[in-house]
Amino acid sequence: MKIQYRDKTLALSDISELNASNSGAMRDDARAALRTEITTIDVDLSQTRLVDSSGLGALIARNKTMSTRGGGVRIINPTPSVQQILELTRLHRVFEIVKTS
Repeated sequence: MKIQYRDKTLALSDISELNASNSGAMRDDARAALRTEITTIDVDLSQTRLVDSSGLGALIARNKTMSTRGGGVRIINPTPSVQQILELTRLHRVFEIVKTS
């Protein structure tokens, strides 16, 4: 996973899978990378093949943290399979989904 800072945004990318084996590490790494000025986490899922319930839980946990700061988690360019999971779980209503060209 790659971590970058963009103004008040923490950007996470290069995530091939977000599942039980790595979701805890993603959650902990994102928490450790949070600076006081960060209000938004952008999670680029354009290369993500699989997200399971543990991965969704990690995203929800980070979203709760960001909502206390007046922000949230944005899902960037989810793959079709990830988009389907977000829609089936209705989490597309919780997270802002951003699709760039």
